[in-house]
Amino acid sequence: MTLQGKVAIVTGAGSGIGRAIALRFAKEGAKVVVSDINGETAGAVVEEIKAAGGEAIAAVGSIAEEKDVQAMVDVAVQEYGTLDVLVNNAGIMDNFEPAGEVTDAVWDRVLAVNTTGVMRTTRKALSIFLEKQQGCIINVASIGGLEGSRAGAAYTASKHAVIGFSQNTAFMYATSGIRCNVIAPGGVETNIGASMTGLSEFGMGRAQTGMALNPRMGKPEEIAGVAAFLASDDASYVNGAIIVVDGGWTAY
Repeated sequence: MTLQGKVAIVTGAGSGIGRAIALRFAKEGAKVVVSDINGETAGAVVEEIKAAGGEAIAAVGSIAEEKDVQAMVDVAVQEYGTLDVLVNNAGIMDNFEPAGEVTDAVWDRVLAVNTTGVMRTTRKALSIFLEKQQGCIINVASIGGLEGSRAGAAYTASKHAVIGFSQNTAFMYATSGIRCNVIAPGGVETNIGASMTGLSEFGMGRAQTGMALNPRMGKPEEIAGVAAFLASDDASYVNGAIIVVDGGWTAY
């Protein structure tokens, strides 16, 4: 019960990594706001948590919309009185388009969710964290945010930006009792591919170069375990870190 008494928001928590983090946090004693654009899946995760004896509520909306971000954090405070942990997990893929093929529509859509959404949720959470001089932010990026060969131009740029944004946040608020860390997963068994609408043959072909080096796909629960550690007091001196969780894929 390493998160006993803490209130946590997990975005993109209706499935995949977000669902696993929400379930793990609740198991560790946290009260969880299950945030997702899909109300049906968010509600199902809430019911899973309650069935296991935990506490959770759903917050339906898109982190790409400022009004939804405001409502998400407000409902956490209204229901549970405060906020202690923010997990920015929600994200979408591009179609592996390189710079010469990417459209404005794909670029804007991917950056709106993967990068601008993270900024907006962080900005809102900080208004609470700064008042109490305490808070934890965990941003789920990707090894695509450390390298240039794991996705298209839009996704790669968005995750590089998340890492830079996270480290800036960690540095700026290090003396304010606020920590901000990054998890950079490798290939994980999730449904993020559902956001793809038509792969770039050239871009996918180039990305395949390093795919064969992946030792195996990860489980969402393996990412959730790292998130639980970062959210706990055991990680009180961990700030500005980028924790790669990829089974050794990038170690070649």
